[in-house]
Amino acid sequence: MDLSLLQYGLGAAAGSLVGFSLGLVGGGGSILAVPLIVYLVGVKEPHLAIGTSALAVAANAAANLVNHARHGTVKWKIAGLFALAGVFGALLGSSLGKAFDGQKLLALFAILMVIVGVLMLRGRKGEGDPDVTLTRGNAPKLLGTGAATGILSGFFGIGGGFLIVPSLMYATRMPIFYAVGSSLVGVTAFGLTTAANYALSGWVDWPLAGVFLAGGIAGGMLGAGLAKTLSSHKGALNAVFATLIFVVAAYMLYRSVGALGTGV
Repeated sequence: MDLSLLQYGLGAAAGSLVGFSLGLVGGGGSILAVPLIVYLVGVKEPHLAIGTSALAVAANAAANLVNHARHGTVKWKIAGLFALAGVFGALLGSSLGKAFDGQKLLALFAILMVIVGVLMLRGRKGEGDPDVTLTRGNAPKLLGTGAATGILSGFFGIGGGFLIVPSLMYATRMPIFYAVGSSLVGVTAFGLTTAANYALSGWVDWPLAGVFLAGGIAGGMLGAGLAKTLSSHKGALNAVFATLIFVVAAYMLYRSVGALGTGV
């Protein structure tokens, strides 16, 4: 698909919005990538939007992973096993997603956004065992939750951090700051797996992914800086962002259901 310079400019702007939201409120921001690529940039093929989004989100997660690794907040063995199981799930999920009708996929995506919005409104406790390690006791839970999360991530072309973080906390009882850092291993692995699968079908716009990522890095730096200033209003920020997600989800449902009704 050939895009105009204006559309690539809008792609950079969309990336900056996603990066800003990720830096400001954390997990959940990347859920906006697909609707922005479809409705703001104007990519009419949902599968192309999903494949391109998966690549950009994976690259963004990899960049953030480096920072978390420097601060020692990544449990590598736990994250590695979770990601390994999830990669197989993402391969299956992305194959199913490619075979699914694009407009129906967007409708389901909108429903997923509502779930993400609800999860963002729920506070997540920070307690846990900071010394947790990979054991025979938690390995089965990591394999099971990793595979399930990977399937959803691959099917919808999302990073899945909002699912990975609570899954890691459930499986290992690690504190949330370790779960956030460790989740980026899975987000990177799932996104790359999904993007590679979509790329095989020609459903990745590489230049658009590049400008989206560049915008995301710039927006992320701005959002992270502002997050420190507004840290005392974290709950209010989450509520505002969750409301935005609900509004976008409602618009997506309206557009996708309308398209299905007209046979477009």
